[in-house]
Amino acid sequence: MRPADLKESETAPGGAILRLDFRPPDERVPGFEIIDLATLHERRRRRGRRPDLVHRVDFHTLTLITEGSGEHAIDFVTYPCRPGTLLWVRPGQVQRFVRPGTANGAHLLFTPAFPPHTSSADRLVKEWYGPACRQLGASADYAVLSTLLGQMRAEYDRPAQTVSGEILQLLLATVLLQIDRLPHPESGGDPHAGGEVYRRFRAELERGYATTRRAADYAHRLGYTVKTLTRACVAATGQPVKHVIDARVALEAQRLLAHTDEPVATIARRLGFVEPTNFGKFFTRHTGVTPGTFRQTHQGG
Repeated sequence: MRPADLKESETAPGGAILRLDFRPPDERVPGFEIIDLATLHERRRRRGRRPDLVHRVDFHTLTLITEGSGEHAIDFVTYPCRPGTLLWVRPGQVQRFVRPGTANGAHLLFTPAFPPHTSSADRLVKEWYGPACRQLGASADYAVLSTLLGQMRAEYDRPAQTVSGEILQLLLATVLLQIDRLPHPESGGDPHAGGEVYRRFRAELERGYATTRRAADYAHRLGYTVKTLTRACVAATGQPVKHVIDARVALEAQRLLAHTDEPVATIARRLGFVEPTNFGKFFTRHTGVTPGTFRQTHQGG
């Protein structure tokens, strides 16, 4: 299914959040596309598609706003978009264009397999976490990224027989490494501070958050002690390992409550809770509201 070809009536099977795979209308380079954000919105308008459709993607998108203004929501945070705004949406995150407005800029789509595996950029695309938005303004960092994206667009727009996937891979790796060296937002912590331990833990958490919330289980799977995982999590996020685990489960619960019609009991089972009442207590403890109240707020019921 293509992001540009969604019908207003389309929903995911079983009421789940719609998940899009990578299939652009004209895949000139396997696993990669770069277009203007305005072009994406125009494709949808021409086909009568909703601009604010809630969805996940199975690929990465990078957007650098160069003109205009608008708003984009990623996992319950709405970001103002203006020249200098950099958005990085990762596979699995829930997003929608709240108010596309007049915002325009370079919009990259690429699969996790596209960056060169010999580059440390490969590590960056395998990490599901990281800042979703940075406001670069008219800084030198913005100028560097804008130039690199311009080079990528020039290469991508060459005659089909002369486009080099390798050049695009290397340019993308450079873009990702440039982004990685940007200062981390103060509120977001620094994942690098947790080192290899934190990186391995987050990968395992992404695989297992729906089956266990016990820190000891993750420590056993990875061959660490709980104390080691806690040190890594505190260094990276300022929070102990149990908080990081529970926050990941709570985020998925929020996604499912806000963007699907699945019964609360079904969501509870999907996230590893045997009793819906235990899920309700867990959710209320971590969000301050009951699952029903959260759903009403976000679905307008």
